[in-house]
Amino acid sequence: MSVSPMPAVRRIRLLPFVSMILLVAGCARTDRSGEASAAIIADDTLTHVSTAARWPRDTGAVGPLAPAGQPASAFPAPRRPISSIVSPQWSDEDTRDAAHEADTVMALLGVRAGIAVADIGAGSGYYVARMARRVGATGLVYGQDIMPRYLRYLRERVDRDELTNVRLALGEPHDPRLPRNSLDLVTMIHMYHEIEQPFGLLTNLVPSLRPGARIAILDMNRRTDQHGTPPALLRCEMEAVGYRQQSFHDLGVDGYVSIFTAPASVELTRIAAAVRRCDTVAERGQ
Repeated sequence: MSVSPMPAVRRIRLLPFVSMILLVAGCARTDRSGEASAAIIADDTLTHVSTAARWPRDTGAVGPLAPAGQPASAFPAPRRPISSIVSPQWSDEDTRDAAHEADTVMALLGVRAGIAVADIGAGSGYYVARMARRVGATGLVYGQDIMPRYLRYLRERVDRDELTNVRLALGEPHDPRLPRNSLDLVTMIHMYHEIEQPFGLLTNLVPSLRPGARIAILDMNRRTDQHGTPPALLRCEMEAVGYRQQSFHDLGVDGYVSIFTAPASVELTRIAAAVRRCDTVAERGQ
């Protein structure tokens, strides 16, 4: 497998508090609860999203929003370490807002009115709430997680704050279970290193993406067992599934945002051979 040339690095000047938050995020507490199942919390009705200007509110059920995709058994497992799932909240939100964290990241990603965004690994919903305000009544935000306990908390927040343009989705470690052809942008904030089956998740994400959709991953340049992902390893794993890096942004204090475009389709037979190269990259970088 050949890796495409590395895009030019763009260094982003952040306020000191933002850089400190990025540093602290890599030291979050372990909070694995064993709840990473796709059992529906309230009922077994799949939610179908309207394309109306004003999105209807959820009914209270938090479950998958799409049928199951390819099974986990169809994909090779990464040989690198996987970090444990962490607490849904790294730092208090007032501190993060004082540092303009979300505003900085959303401006970098071009989050704007009318688009559909999915935050995979949404946790307590820090970005979900702020992106919901940014995309407005004509947009939509999916808060997705594999932890039912986190989604119950997020459901309470969505109801309390009357976020009528938010939909919640329960996924699986290898499958986000998001609606087909529904997304303009996907974010994964400090969680890529926690994905047990990245090749399955990235493959099963493709049908949910609209033409031109982008995938933005914010992580730390650290070993994957230290709550980070070396950029070269991330790029190798993404390219193994057919994604291509569009831009790379150095946030300082080891933090970065890497933005990818998606393939039109995925060749499963190609992944296994490509993964062997990523194993080598992981061994060098770990």
